[in-house]
Amino acid sequence: MEKGYLALVLHAHLPYVRHPERPRFLEEDWFFEAITETYVPLIKVFDRLIDDGVPFRITISLSPPLMSMLNDPLLIERYGRHLDNLITLAEREVERTRWVPAFHELALMYLSLFREVRYIVFEKYGACLLRAFKKFFDAGRVELITCAATHGYLPMMRLNREALRAQVGVGVQTFRNLMGFNPKGIWLPECGYFPGL
Repeated sequence: MEKGYLALVLHAHLPYVRHPERPRFLEEDWFFEAITETYVPLIKVFDRLIDDGVPFRITISLSPPLMSMLNDPLLIERYGRHLDNLITLAEREVERTRWVPAFHELALMYLSLFREVRYIVFEKYGACLLRAFKKFFDAGRVELITCAATHGYLPMMRLNREALRAQVGVGVQTFRNLMGFNPKGIWLPECGYFPGL
């Protein structure tokens, strides 16, 4: 019988959304929701697996736009305000629903969730979720790789080798600058491949 291998690879990417000229920008909510509903839950699971002594291996691709946003003081400060608003809303919902048990339990669940997320992001990891991913890498549990600089579809750039090299080069450089080491691999945006890439 032939032996095979299974590689679990998660690809994390968001378009770059940073608008310092406005106090609030709708598209930044995508980033905030992804932190709350995707990246922090992953970090919680990885922390729990390590605490429980469960050996695991997974690869995560972090795109340069996402890494840059996770490292941006303005966006992280805005995310903190976003979480504070969610916590305030959840506290009000707990009070408003106190006589409706099903809704009250839901409001309590969200209040607990938002407080826990705030603790994980701002206290446990010092407002730097890249630090969490680096911790899992250093523990030998998560292989971190990168992606093309702007998540451009590389087969469309095959006729412009300079653009292609820039996409890959800037992606690797951004990763190295933010993580402190070179990635061992790169995720091809939209899995776009062509011979010679």
